[in-house]
This record gives sequence, C-alpha cells and structure tokens, in this order.
Amino acid sequence: MDTLLEVANLRVNFRVYGGVLKVLDGVNFKVGEGEKIGLLGETGCGKTTTMKAVMRILASNAIIPMSSPRSTIFYQKKDVLSLGIRQLQRIRRSSMSMIFQDPTASLNPVFKVGTQLMDVIKYSESEISGKSPSKEETRQRALNILKEVALPDPERIMENYPIQLSGGMRQRVCIAMALVSARTLLIADEPGTSLDVTIQDQILRLLKESVEDRGTSIILISHALGTVKGLADRTYVMYGGSMVEVARTEDVFSKPLHPYTQGLFKAVPKLTGGGIPEGIQGKVPDYLNPPRGCRFSPRCTHTMGICEKNLPPSFRVDESHEVACFLYKE
Repeated sequence: MDTLLEVANLRVNFRVYGGVLKVLDGVNFKVGEGEKIGLLGETGCGKTTTMKAVMRILASNAIIPMSSPRSTIFYQKKDVLSLGIRQLQRIRRSSMSMIFQDPTASLNPVFKVGTQLMDVIKYSESEISGKSPSKEETRQRALNILKEVALPDPERIMENYPIQLSGGMRQRVCIAMALVSARTLLIADEPGTSLDVTIQDQILRLLKESVEDRGTSIILISHALGTVKGLADRTYVMYGGSMVEVARTEDVFSKPLHPYTQGLFKAVPKLTGGGIPEGIQGKVPDYLNPPRGCRFSPRCTHTMGICEKNLPPSFRVDESHEVACFLYKE
C-alpha cells in the first residue's frame, strides 16, 4: 500500500497570555492510500490540532518550530508546510477535506445552505475538470448529496439559512460539503456530534460506503470506541500531544499494551454491567509546563525513573503493533 500522508516529528506550540503551550510533542502518523484510520484519545490530547496542522488551518497564534528534528507533513509526496496558498487551495478543493466538530462555526450564517453548498461544488469541479459546471448541474448535485446524508426535503433545506436548521441537520450539511471535495482524503472530526444515535449510525455507514466506493482514505477522530472499531483498519491512540500506540484496530482492542490505552478501555461503561468503570487517576498534562519525559508518567502506575527523564520512542512489538512505552524496550 502506497503512503498517502506521512507526518513526522510534528510539534505545535501556541503563544498565549501565560506563555507558550507546548501541545504537540513529536507526532508521527501515516495513512496509506484507501486506508481507514481511527484516532482515539481523551479531550485535549491534540487530535484536532494534528489534523488542522495537516490541513494548514491552525490558528494565528500557532507555532510549528523548525528546529531539529524538523516537523514534516508530506501529502501525496508534497511538503504541506512549504506549499504556497494557491497549491494548498487546490488540494483542499479537489483532494482533501475535513468535517469539523462544530457545525455552527463551519457554516456562514448570512448565506443560505444551498448557496454555500453550490459554491463548494462549483469550485471543486472547476479545479478538477478545468471548467465550471452549469448552475442547473450544480444545483442537482447539491440536492443529490443532501439526499445521501439523509436530509429530508433537500429542496427546502437549500433555501434555509443555517440558523433555521437543528444542530444535527447542520452537521449533515457539513458532511455533505466535505464529501463533495474529499476525492483522496477525508478527515472526520467527531462526525456524530449533534446527531441522535440512529442518524449517527446512518452517517457512519454513509461515510464507510462513500470512502470504500471511491477508494478514499479516511481519518476518523472519535471518542466512541465502538465507532472506531467498526470502521477503522488501523487505530492510533494519542495522549498529551504524541502517539502512544498504533496497531491494527482488532489488536488495539483485543490486547492494548500502553498503560494509557488499557486505562482508556477500562474507563468505558459496559452494557453487561460489572460495577462502576475505573477511571484514570490524575489529570491531563499542563501544556505550559509539561512533564520532561513521558507525559503520561505522572498518572501511570508503572512509572520508572527513565520515564520521568526521557520521552519514550516507539518500540515495535510485532509487525504492525508499536507502543511508546519503556515497558516494551526489550
């Protein structure tokens, strides 16, 4: 399988009033062509920041240090961090797209849904084919994609402003927009947000069918472990701004190795009961003053002296399973 996206040594800091937040700390990440990737981790661990760095849409106070080892993001063998704005726009219009977690912030409140969706279709098609589709063709495609995401009465939806739609309906409009331009890579950041469980299941089935039919790669960011388990080929587990474990999804769920991954699964309530789930002691690291070594060491029950001094590299346990923990050094 050829590599579509490769992120190496990615570090991202944010300049804030109190100093500099050191959020991402050497993220390494790969996605193959047509591969479905899951990204797990608790709130604030850097999942969305990593994907925004890939899209080059970080906030203005973000800093990507260029000191050694240099942060690199290669998409289709192009260095994303070195591309000009026109090249970036070409990629976003015709190849890569992202479904954001907050649909309200993703839609312009002063334009109708149809206007925004048709603009996305027009620019995407013109970038790919070199010519703009007719207004009627654009409108028909917009209606079709709204039907695909299970929105009732798409004719009426096209004439509505975002404020006239429920949160779930706005989310489905955002998903429709992303599917239009995601020819090669779709990044889905909690796509089930604001959706009830039945619609959430429909949307996830739609995403899975769409990427499989098109051969599109997908990165699914989710707190719902079952969602990732049902869709992803491989799963990354993230904590405190770095990847702590990666393996085939079935291996991550059947034999989690990193103490954080094990704690994450133990914290999930079970339908079969069995008492109150165990939580992970402690709290996420302070990014203004993060631990010197492993960022999970203050919360880990297996902490050794080396964990507090050095950041653990990724150790290969078997052919497809890697874990960043000194317990697996041998």
